[in-house]
Amino acid sequence: MIVGIDGNEANVRERVGVNTYCFELLKNMAKLSGDEGNDLNLIVYLKDKPLPDMPKEMQNFKYKIISGKGNWILTKLTPELFFGRPKPDIFFSPNTYIPPLAPMTRVSSIMDLGYLKFSGQFRKKDFWQLSVWSAISIFISKAIIAISNSTKEDIVRHYPFAKKKTYVTHLAYDKEKFNDKIDPSDVRRVKNQYSIVTDYVLYIGTLKPSKNIESLIKAFAITSIKYPDMKLVIAGKKGWMYETIFERAKELGLKEKIIFTDFIPEEDKPALTKGAKVFVLPSYWEGFGLDALNAMACGVPVVVSNVGSLPEVVGDAGILIDPKNPEDIASGIDKVLSMPKSDYNSLVDKGIRQSAQFSWEKTASDTLKILKNI
Repeated sequence: MIVGIDGNEANVRERVGVNTYCFELLKNMAKLSGDEGNDLNLIVYLKDKPLPDMPKEMQNFKYKIISGKGNWILTKLTPELFFGRPKPDIFFSPNTYIPPLAPMTRVSSIMDLGYLKFSGQFRKKDFWQLSVWSAISIFISKAIIAISNSTKEDIVRHYPFAKKKTYVTHLAYDKEKFNDKIDPSDVRRVKNQYSIVTDYVLYIGTLKPSKNIESLIKAFAITSIKYPDMKLVIAGKKGWMYETIFERAKELGLKEKIIFTDFIPEEDKPALTKGAKVFVLPSYWEGFGLDALNAMACGVPVVVSNVGSLPEVVGDAGILIDPKNPEDIASGIDKVLSMPKSDYNSLVDKGIRQSAQFSWEKTASDTLKILKNI
């Protein structure tokens, strides 16, 4: 059986969200395709040569590079699927953007449909692109892979006909990178690199409206009254409509108490996460919440929104807050920071146990099973 995969989301230098999902899927699918007796052959289609850290080619795992710019899916990938050889038996897009026309069965992944509820948090062009492509993918895919039960519920609510063809494969974390055994010297290195000299509250993620960073800053203004030496570290690259985040920090007089790191390389994330007193993700919605899972795996308590997939991912191992209420976010942070050591350690242990339920190998294995069955 030949499986074609759009691997472009993985083949980028600065990976976030869907990029990490696609990269980890390919890495673990490559391992599984090499298992003895496996009849799977994977062809990964790329616009550019694979980056050095992409999975290496092997007998059952190959890259096919189709150079091109513009609307690559329509102008380059689609003709290749019709006329190229060998021809896949099934084509999988680990993202929303599936070829509208193809001679084989197609399967796509959907991260979330939050943009339908919060359309004002997107530029019009991005909103319509997401809306149209998602609808096309959901209609024409033989199967849809949702990354959480929350995302599946949203898909079925908006597209009831898709109920029987929507499956869930949870995301996971890299157990070799994110764990509670991270070297303290590496934590010191990263803190020095980003000029962090005190205890800190941590947020990791793209700077965009859905992440609700302005409410986090308002909450931290309340928190810093009780904890004047505490810093807020906001780690993530600029996405869109992010300008008011910096304006809010200035208005509240917090410029000296907030450290904006910009994009964080993957090699710095584990140590930066491990060094935090608490990790906060107050998003209006999340398809999954990878960085919250990473934090639990590192032994850092998490404070997350009580909406979307986050309660599903965190379970009873974190503090849930109302993302629309900065006072509630501040209360959640204070609840962790003021805990007796025994309660803090108990919450850490719960997080480590909760995170252990998620595995990228299982995600890849479950995805391949779905493709085989289809």
